[in-house]
Amino acid sequence: MKSVDENGDAEVEPDDDLRNFGETIKAFRKRANLTQEQLRPLVGYSVQYVASVEQGRRHPSTRFVDRAEEVLDGFGVIRIAAKRLSRRRGLAKWFRRWAELEEDAIALNTYECRSIPGLLQTEAYARAQIRDVPPLATAEQAEARVTFRLARQTLLLKTPYVAFSFIIEQAVIERQTGGPEVTRELIDRLLEVGKLPNVDLQIMPLISLEHAGTDGPFRLLETQEHEWVGYTEGQQSGQVISDPKDISLLHQRYAKLRIQALNPADSAGLLMRMRGSL
Repeated sequence: MKSVDENGDAEVEPDDDLRNFGETIKAFRKRANLTQEQLRPLVGYSVQYVASVEQGRRHPSTRFVDRAEEVLDGFGVIRIAAKRLSRRRGLAKWFRRWAELEEDAIALNTYECRSIPGLLQTEAYARAQIRDVPPLATAEQAEARVTFRLARQTLLLKTPYVAFSFIIEQAVIERQTGGPEVTRELIDRLLEVGKLPNVDLQIMPLISLEHAGTDGPFRLLETQEHEWVGYTEGQQSGQVISDPKDISLLHQRYAKLRIQALNPADSAGLLMRMRGSL
């Protein structure tokens, strides 16, 4: 359940990150020998707002973080805690561990048959996708999700380069999520990313007599220690896979998919023809 106070900000269900930030604020407030009521005029927010933040039920605003850092003499700790919180704000709980692994990966393979992978999405496509999935997101939630997806895309340009391989079903693009204009922009984005020296982008055509991905989407990444980890995702759930036998199985399937999909050059040609038909 969510509630809204006089500031117009929605409360959310607590999670570990919000609770940890709230405990940080509470600890510094007590260190300063202040009650919530005494802190209220110093930060310029209501007692209810302060209490909600401390209970982990509200994402703090940037202004609240800055005021709390100054008033409570936070030694930079409050801002650091808020920065960590903002990085994870638009991230589903079940995806967080995988997102952390992605940040330090040296190779990442993705097969997707449901939607365009977040690393390749345009802002318009991301907004259209988020808008249509129940339960409907508030404006604040949608903005956080879009911001996080776009921020993750810096991984594509990170140096030293991460080796990326994407295999995407043609049907995902043909669906035209968001409409023709959004789809044209999306195809332009795919063509642009496909030109990067560290990216292989392949399209699985609509008609494919052999298909190794019928069990659904999955991902594989190689860590800095040259170990491989997998990931699968379903409705409201995600699973990081580390068992060597399961990883071997996913490698075999991905190798088959790379053979069955169009090669990168033919994939680019198909994308250009698809764009021309819109």
